[in-house]
Amino acid sequence: MGRRRYELTDFEWSIIEPLLPNKPRGVPRVDDRKVINGIYWRLRTGSPWAEIPERYGPATTCYNRFVRWRKLGVWDRIFDAVTAAYDGDIQMIDSSSIRVHQHGANAKKGPHAAARDTPDTRCMGRSRGGLTTKIHALVDANGLPVALKLTPGQAHDGRSATDMLDGIGEGQILLADRAYDSDALRVSLKARGAWGCIKPMPNRKNIPSFSAFLYRQRNLVERFFSKIKHFRAIATRFEKHAENYLAAVKLAAIQIWLRFYESVT
Repeated sequence: MGRRRYELTDFEWSIIEPLLPNKPRGVPRVDDRKVINGIYWRLRTGSPWAEIPERYGPATTCYNRFVRWRKLGVWDRIFDAVTAAYDGDIQMIDSSSIRVHQHGANAKKGPHAAARDTPDTRCMGRSRGGLTTKIHALVDANGLPVALKLTPGQAHDGRSATDMLDGIGEGQILLADRAYDSDALRVSLKARGAWGCIKPMPNRKNIPSFSAFLYRQRNLVERFFSKIKHFRAIATRFEKHAENYLAAVKLAAIQIWLRFYESVT
């Protein structure tokens, strides 16, 4: 049987394999590539973990390894490795609201619930769409994600962006919509030698410099959100904990990066 479209290609596996934990001793574990393909099957379909097909190994193994490697920082390490060669001349930032499924919203309640299980720490909030989570993404000139972050759905885009822009420096340009229009953000970018091509609010008295020609490229961040929502477990949030959902978003972003690499090599 041939490779499914969501499974890792040989090229993608050649990049991921060296970044995985080594386990030279002890009981042999289920094949890593098989398990990761099972995780991607679940991300693509949005199905419950228990329904992962047997060809990818035990469903509990896929889930446990996903969570264990998330705690060990494996997914973060792979994401950082594949994004290291991003094109930094022009970057774009935006957010997208994701509806939280009822299975993801039923976290622990009561006096014994942990502090991490409060709605805010789970990055869930009330907005027009009901209970939602926002994915914030900073992408490069190819529309590939450089930084990812979660907030509750009602969070303000501009204030949420402040800790995502550390990589923007001398001679670089940030494209953003009106939600990011603030003097503080523009001053912060200018102090680093960068420029913000940010669409000004219509009620501004002092209109800052703005290039409509450059701003057209901002559609690349919208295209990224379109691509990442092909993964149904991203388009709807089923995960109870923000850490697991962000790890799933990064895994989807990793595959988007790897398929771009493969298309240009």
